[in-house]
Order: sequence, then C-alpha cells, then structure tokens
Amino acid sequence: MLIGSVSLICGQNMWTILRSRLLLSGHFSSCDVCRAMSNHASMQSIAKLQERKINKLIFPITDLEKFLGPGVDRTYFRLFNPSIEQIVKAEELFRSSGKHVIDYYTSAVRMDHTPSLTQPEVCFIGRSNVGKSTLIKALFSLVPGLEVRVSKNPGHTKKLNFFKAGKAFTLVDMPGYGYHAPEDFTDMVEEYLQKRQNLKRIFLLVDGSIGLQKSDLIAIEMCEEFAKPYVVVITKIDRPPTGILLTRFLEVQEFIVNKTNGCFPQPFLISSTQYSGVHLLRCFIAHVTGNLPSTS
Repeated sequence: MLIGSVSLICGQNMWTILRSRLLLSGHFSSCDVCRAMSNHASMQSIAKLQERKINKLIFPITDLEKFLGPGVDRTYFRLFNPSIEQIVKAEELFRSSGKHVIDYYTSAVRMDHTPSLTQPEVCFIGRSNVGKSTLIKALFSLVPGLEVRVSKNPGHTKKLNFFKAGKAFTLVDMPGYGYHAPEDFTDMVEEYLQKRQNLKRIFLLVDGSIGLQKSDLIAIEMCEEFAKPYVVVITKIDRPPTGILLTRFLEVQEFIVNKTNGCFPQPFLISSTQYSGVHLLRCFIAHVTGNLPSTS
C-alpha cells in the first residue's frame, strides 16, 4: 500500500531535488523557473518557493505541529505520506490532455437519474457553505474553462453534480446538509451513498473554524451505517487563528480514532484559496481511485 510505504522528500535539498526532477520530466523549462507565478495551483508554480514554504503548502499540518508538546501522538498526522514524484504524477490526472478530458458531465436529483459509469468515483459532502464547490474548483484549477459553480449563498448546490476526469475517475459534488439542505436531500443522498457500486471514497468536509457539528455527526453515522470508507477534510484553514485551528484539528483527530471504524485516520487540512493541502488531496484521490499504485 502507498500509506506508510513512502516518505516525503525533505531536508535542505528538497527544493533542489524537486526542481531538478520537474525539469527532467519536462514539466517546465529553466525560463519558467524565473517567471513569476500568479498562484500555487500546480507543483510547477510552487517549485520556485523555499523548501519550508513548499512543505507547508503540501503538508499544512507542519505549521501546527510546532505548537504541540513532545507528548502528543503524531502517529496519524502523516499516515498518507507520498513522495514528490507521486504528487507530480497525480497532478497529471487533474489536467485535460489528449484523450484524458476533464469536464462537467451531468447532474441528477434521484438515484435513478445518475449516470451509469464504471470508473472509480469519489464524492464530496458536508454542511452548506463548508466549501465543497470551492474545493472542487481548486482541485480542477488546472483545467481552463471548466465551470464549477461557486456561490456565497449556503445551499447553492441542489443536485448531484458529476465531473469526469477521463476514464480515471468521476468526482461528485453533493448538496450540502443542514439548514439550507434541499427538501429531498435525504432521499437523494442516502440512496446514492448506499447503492452506488463504484463509489470508492466519501470526502466529508468540516469547517476549520467551528469543527464537528451535530449535522456532521449525523453524516458520519450514515457513512458508518452504510459501511462506506470516508475521510474528513478540514476546510478554510486560512481563516481561524492558529490556536483555534489546532484545537479543532485535535478534536477531529481524537474523534476519528476513538469513535469511528470506516474513517481514514488522518484528517486532511485544506485552504482552497491558498491551495494549502490541495496537492496532497489530489494525490490521495489518485490513490483511492486506483490511479496511483504504491511504490517502494
């Protein structure tokens, strides 16, 4: 398995190694290294940063670990710990190229309206306004012209929205639960989660400022009841003060370890606006959909 079998390239030479390997693999030219980049959406755009900043963008947990005492258990902080090569390889699945076309596919309001697809599927679920559509937009930010509708108004997503990444996988943006959930949310979502045969992982999003809420616990119970593998993604980590974010992270971590069976033990920290953790999450999606075999 990939988990625990590989380690992140780190230390003083991380930046040198990363730049050299990207250059050799043709991801960018020497002129591109000097060119100013407008964001951190791709490995190409972050490769010119200092090693500390690269590490922080890929693994946001590193910014929190320094505030922890020596007695804190860090076992699950980097359970999924891919190499730079794997992160770069996974990124290619989030680019349209040749026969690998990434685009919005269709929407559905009931299970019998969902498309018959055979490729592995992942879905994103969470409270209204937790940032599902914004995160999906960040994941697919390397696809010019792909429309992922994002709104400041909670409850904007009313249907199951399917995005196809070629034959590699399908990603589903689900309606948010909670106060602004659509009236038929339960019938729509529960049936999908229970019956979708090619669903490989549920990504349950939790707001980093407020942590687990009652509605999140209900969603977790649903995942546990249906015996579907899922992972918790802590969003909007750029907003709360460090102390609050650290508290929320530790609360979620403790809950996962002590109260769940089907949840991946490592929560993922994400800032969709700053792309912190986005590269790691792309790699995890590639892994759980079977598009990134483990390497020794």
